[in-house]
Amino acid sequence: MFQKALQERNIVLTDEMCEQLDLYARYLKEYNEKVNLTAITDYEDVLDKHFYDSLLLYDRKLEGSLVDVGTGAGFPGVVLKIVIPGLKVILLEPIGKRCAFLRSLIEKLGLKDIEVIQERGEDHSLNHRESYDYVTARAVSNLNSLIEVCGAMVRKEGYFICLRGKDGLEELKTASKAIEKMGFLIESTKEEKLMNGDARVISYLKKVKETPLKYPRKYNIIKKNPL
Repeated sequence: MFQKALQERNIVLTDEMCEQLDLYARYLKEYNEKVNLTAITDYEDVLDKHFYDSLLLYDRKLEGSLVDVGTGAGFPGVVLKIVIPGLKVILLEPIGKRCAFLRSLIEKLGLKDIEVIQERGEDHSLNHRESYDYVTARAVSNLNSLIEVCGAMVRKEGYFICLRGKDGLEELKTASKAIEKMGFLIESTKEEKLMNGDARVISYLKKVKETPLKYPRKYNIIKKNPL
């Protein structure tokens, strides 16, 4: 079902990609028994709620550099790297145990040009302003906060890709002022569904001007007083 669903999206996996995704799913379950990475470990659920969900981004030609903020167990960053081998990926994750898993996973999968950095998004933004072609996040933070945490590291003409749930369209409206303040405009939005029918809203925010130097603020301020 997974491969058929991908083929309907014009995503054709090579044998090597299939083997890597299979190893990823199995290693995730094994490692999760000693370190809490995700509540979703059933093989079919991993294929749908993690892998297929990540590959909803694939229909846009991704090239250059992509930062996955708060990547957790590697979604969507590692999945995109497997299926788009030429993409340069940085996995940003503040929790050391998750970073250890990601480094071990990358070695097992034999992936190149992918880096794990243990750092919070707002801290990385301060030191890597206007640096990356794409930034994405599956974080649970509200979009007002998330765009401030991530936005400064996107280069001008680059994109922040929002992966949200069923309320994504309403979240975009609520965050419209924050999006504008960070130098972005909403270029396109699409509504998608996972194989199990769960709703997803994916938006491509294009950076049309540099982010003001006063952003991002410290996270406790962002959280208390989002843009």
